[in-house]
Amino acid sequence: MQDNPFAVELRRETARRRTFAIISHPDAGKTTLTEKLLLFGGAIAMAGAVKPKKVGRHATSDWMAIERERGISVTSSVMSFEFGGCTINLLDTPGHQDFSEDTYRVLTAVDSALMVIDSVKGVETQTKKLMEVCRMRDTPIITFINKLDRDGRSPFELLDDIEQSLGIEAAPMSWPIGMGKLFRGVYDLRCNQLRFFAPQAAGKGTRPREAVVIDGLSDPALPEHLGQEAAEALRQEVELLAGAGYPFDRQRYRDGHQTPVFFGSAINNFGVRELLEAFVDLAPAPVARKASTREVSPLEEDFAGVVFKIQANMDAAHRDRVAFVRICSGRFSRGMKLRHHRLGKDIKAANAILFMAQDRTGVEEAWPGDIIGIPNHGILNVGDSLSAREPLQFQGIPHFAPEHFRRVMLKNPFKAKQLEKGLAQLSEEGAIQFFRPVAGGGILLGAVGVLQFEVIAGRLAAEYDVQIELLATRLTAVRWLAGAARDALARLEREERQAMVKDAGGHRAMVFTSEWELGRTMEKWPDIRFEATRECGGETA
Repeated sequence: MQDNPFAVELRRETARRRTFAIISHPDAGKTTLTEKLLLFGGAIAMAGAVKPKKVGRHATSDWMAIERERGISVTSSVMSFEFGGCTINLLDTPGHQDFSEDTYRVLTAVDSALMVIDSVKGVETQTKKLMEVCRMRDTPIITFINKLDRDGRSPFELLDDIEQSLGIEAAPMSWPIGMGKLFRGVYDLRCNQLRFFAPQAAGKGTRPREAVVIDGLSDPALPEHLGQEAAEALRQEVELLAGAGYPFDRQRYRDGHQTPVFFGSAINNFGVRELLEAFVDLAPAPVARKASTREVSPLEEDFAGVVFKIQANMDAAHRDRVAFVRICSGRFSRGMKLRHHRLGKDIKAANAILFMAQDRTGVEEAWPGDIIGIPNHGILNVGDSLSAREPLQFQGIPHFAPEHFRRVMLKNPFKAKQLEKGLAQLSEEGAIQFFRPVAGGGILLGAVGVLQFEVIAGRLAAEYDVQIELLATRLTAVRWLAGAARDALARLEREERQAMVKDAGGHRAMVFTSEWELGRTMEKWPDIRFEATRECGGETA
C-alpha cells in the first residue's frame, strides 16, 4: 500500500530540516560565526546585515539597544536560510550567564547544537554549564574551535581540554594549517582536501574566495604552498591524529557521546564552509518530542507545536508580542485553526511569520523543525502546546527560581498602569519574573542574573516610557509551594504571611533571606514541597 501524497511530502520536508542552537561562553565569537554562516547560506549580503526580501531595511542578530551598546547577546534570535538542499533554522542564544534561562529554553526547541570555543582560552565556565544542559537532553553537539588567526593553544591540547573538561569524545573533522599569523587554512579530514585561502578573502564585507584546493597530503603541490618543513610537520600531525584521536562515529554523535570538531577563524571566514557543509550532512533532522501522555513523532500528519519563547516589542513599529513556536509534527498552513489546550479554546493563526533576526515575513506553510512566530496579545505563554486535535502538553520547558531580587520604585506614580503592562508583557518572555507580596507592598522583581535588571529597566524606559529605580533587598531565594497537604499549606500561609508572594501567573510562592532560613522552613513543613523550578504551561507540580 502506497503512502498518500501528503505523507510523502511530510517525510521529505521533515528530512530537509536542520534546527540547531549556537552556544558559547561570551566573547568566543558566536555572533560573528552566526553571521558568517548566514553569509555562506546566502541569507545576507555582507557581515552584519540581513538581506531583506521585500523591505528596505537591514537587521542584525543582536537587535536590542543594549546588545549593540555592550556587544553582547541578551536574547535569542531565530534565523532561517537554505543551504545544501536543506532548510536551516539557526537559533543564536545569549552567551552571557545572566541570560542562561533564555538559552536553556531554546535548547529545548532544537535538535542539535553548535558549540563555539575560543582557541586561546579553551573550554570556559559558561561552556561547561551549557554542556550540562545539553547532556540533560542528550543533544548532539558539533564543536567549532574559533580564532585560529590568533596564537593560542595547540590543537591537540584543545582536543584534550574538550574531553577532560566536558566529558565527551572529541573527533576532529578538520585540522588547522598553522596558527596565528601563519594560519593558512584548514585540512578537511572528511574529504582529504587542503583549502588555502587568498589574503583578500578576509575582507569584512565580502564572501570569501578560495585561492587553491589541494587533494591530499601526498599532492606534490603541498610543499610549494607550505614549504617542505611545514608540509612534513602537517603530515606528522595528521598521522599522529589518526593513531591517537577518536574516529568519528555518527551514532555516538547523535547520542550525545561524541562531538565532531572543526577548526577555523570566523572573522576571516576560514573553515566556516567546511563546518556548514558537514553540519548539513551530520546533524539530525527533527526528532520525536515528549508530551505528558506519549512521544510525538514529527511524521504524524496532525499539526502539533509548543511555545518555547515569547518576545515583546521586537519591532517598535508593531508593539506586539510574538510567540515562538517549534513545530513538532504535521504541517502548518496559514489561517489554520489551532487548539490552545491550556485555555481550552481555538485560535486562528492568520498572521504567522518566519524570522530572519528582527525581519519577518508571512508564512504560508511550515514543517516539523521550523520555528514560526504567532503574534498575540497575552493569550500564549511559554510552555503552551498547540495542536490540530489531540490534547497534548509538551514537557521540559521550566521556569527557574530567581537568585537575585530587587524592589521596584516607580519614579512617576501616574505611570502605574504602564508599569503593570510592561512588567506583565516582559515577564511573559521568561527573562524576568515579578512577584506580588500577599500582605501588600511594592512589586518584587526576580532574575537568574543581575544584568537582567538593567535590561528590564532599559526596556521599560525605551518601550513603555516608564522610569523605575531598582532597590536592593535582603532576599536570596524564592520557592514555589506545592503538595497535597492543603491544610498544611493554609497554615503556612497564615503563619508566614509576610513572606508569601504570588507570581505573574498567580502561583503561590515564599521568599527567604538566607539558605539557612529556607532549610529550616523545609524541615518545619515536611508535607510541603518547596520547588526551585516550575513547568511552563501548566500548574505548579
